[in-house]
Amino acid sequence: MNLQKIGIILKHNQPKAVEIGIDLAKWLLKKGKEVIFTEDIGKRLNLEYFDKKTIASKSDIVIVLGGDGTFLSVARLVKDYSIPIIGVNLGGLGFLTEIKLDEMYDILDDIFNGNYTINERMMLKASLFRGGEKISSYSVLNDVVINKGTLARIIELKTSINDNFVTKYRADGLIVSTPTGSTAYSLAAGGPIIYPELNCIILTPICPHTLTNRPLVISGDDVITVELNSLDNDVMITLDGQVGFSLRDEDIIRIEKDEKKTLILTSPKKNYYETLRTKLKWGL
Repeated sequence: MNLQKIGIILKHNQPKAVEIGIDLAKWLLKKGKEVIFTEDIGKRLNLEYFDKKTIASKSDIVIVLGGDGTFLSVARLVKDYSIPIIGVNLGGLGFLTEIKLDEMYDILDDIFNGNYTINERMMLKASLFRGGEKISSYSVLNDVVINKGTLARIIELKTSINDNFVTKYRADGLIVSTPTGSTAYSLAAGGPIIYPELNCIILTPICPHTLTNRPLVISGDDVITVELNSLDNDVMITLDGQVGFSLRDEDIIRIEKDEKKTLILTSPKKNYYETLRTKLKWGL
């Protein structure tokens, strides 16, 4: 794979990320790479800069400087271009931005020498239907969350899989997660850790009224429909923890595998189990 055009997207308005991005851009330019970056870097270097969408369309690979939140936003941005992304962690706990700052240049050298693998990560598509009409559709890498607001009562979520009725969750909410998202909100709510390249979907109820409602792992080819049965107006759907809006009674959310995947470029020096062991402090 040609890795000549390198995009850099960083956490906006974070001075540390900007300084690291500037140093990285200079290093890449010295290596003869074409570097495509945002205004944060371009103005400081007095070079041409681009918006994030243009960076995604023009790059062979995008390096993300930030945390998992920044990585998730870039994953949704680049999915239509089928280009890989690589994450450098500048903050705290990060499962997606697995490269530490002090190893960034060594790993990038390895990658430019052809020592890398590309992992395909499943994404979900969530479509909202209201009054029988589809009004919106979104893609996510981590999860789709339906939950009540601060003062709302327990909500009821009529859930079916492949048009087969499963249950009515009476709970604070429901998390529908990809394997990649299994270490995010789903894990905090008691869901299982799933190897990220498996083809499956996790349904994790949030504080269910019936304690026998446990997390459920189903095929990634299944289609989930969730109907909201709640007269409260304080119920939200949140996508990757970044995009959210209010739901109404009898709204239906259809969740299924997205045709597109997120491509994550990784170094052979890294492996998923090392990341788990380090981030979750197993045996340390």
